[in-house]
Amino acid sequence: MKKNLITVIILALVVVNLVLTAVLTITIIPETQKANELITKVCSAIDLDLQAGDTAGSLSIDVADMVDYPVNGGETLTINLVDGYAVLGISLSLDSTNEDYATYASDGTLSAQDNIISDKINSVIKKHTVQEMIDNEDEIKEEILEELQTLFKSSFIVRVNFSSATYQKQ
Repeated sequence: MKKNLITVIILALVVVNLVLTAVLTITIIPETQKANELITKVCSAIDLDLQAGDTAGSLSIDVADMVDYPVNGGETLTINLVDGYAVLGISLSLDSTNEDYATYASDGTLSAQDNIISDKINSVIKKHTVQEMIDNEDEIKEEILEELQTLFKSSFIVRVNFSSATYQKQ
């Protein structure tokens, strides 16, 4: 009789264990799927951010294929900032292998669009303070790059360079 009672208790414990495992599985699987979807979205956002950080894919472009174009004929631009002004020598790195390079810079320059480019650069930079320009220069260059790529609807401009930068608070 003792063996039968122990067998019945073991069987009951196995059934309880099976029921609890089923309950856990039913409650955990949907949450795990939601977590996996969230992880997938975060990974996608990170991947997009990595691509956005290199807006034009300039890391994949050979330096030999880049052409430097000095904005405003190599002259410095004086731009009013929120709390001062900046005197910047700006150049753009162009991808000579990009199909739009031949369209916009057939002679190796963007001189026909120089005023438009200067205006776009001015409109981006004038929103910032002197301290923001000093602390976040790379982010501001990236912001200018994105605006120029949007303007031309192309990624043949791969970098914005400050050959010289002088800032003065008012």
